[in-house]
Amino acid sequence: MKWLPNMIPRALSPDQLPSLVGTELGRSAWREIPQALIDDFAAVNGDDQWIHVDTVRAAQERGGTIAHAFLVLSLMSAMTREIARYEGVKHGFNYGFDQLRFTSPVPSGARIRLIENLVSAEPRPTGLLIRRNCVVEVENQDRPAVVGDWLILLVTAA
Repeated sequence: MKWLPNMIPRALSPDQLPSLVGTELGRSAWREIPQALIDDFAAVNGDDQWIHVDTVRAAQERGGTIAHAFLVLSLMSAMTREIARYEGVKHGFNYGFDQLRFTSPVPSGARIRLIENLVSAEPRPTGLLIRRNCVVEVENQDRPAVVGDWLILLVTAA
């Protein structure tokens, strides 16, 4: 399954980011998590625990299968591309996560979306280190699936 952007991302330059600290950068479109995607992820990462792939047992014991937490985390890369596009940047590097928590399961067939708030934009010798607080919401659930600060180094210099 190829995830294509459903939305036009907001164009942002490194010069703009410090003035946006403390604001919401945006929200992705809602994305369904079908069982086929969960099964494909299990085949790739080797986690074939029954709560993810055994639809019969999971339906009997817990009401249905759930997506892998790392699957949901990995889908943030596609969803963030709907929120912002960084212009004037040679490239960006994943710098890591702080306070990453998987706070609620995502049932098969549920829809998720990403909400990003810019927490900080710190100058670095090669560019700008941005910290975005990220929340992956699950439609019609009170608790989000993922919460954490995602750090990206935007490289602007050689």
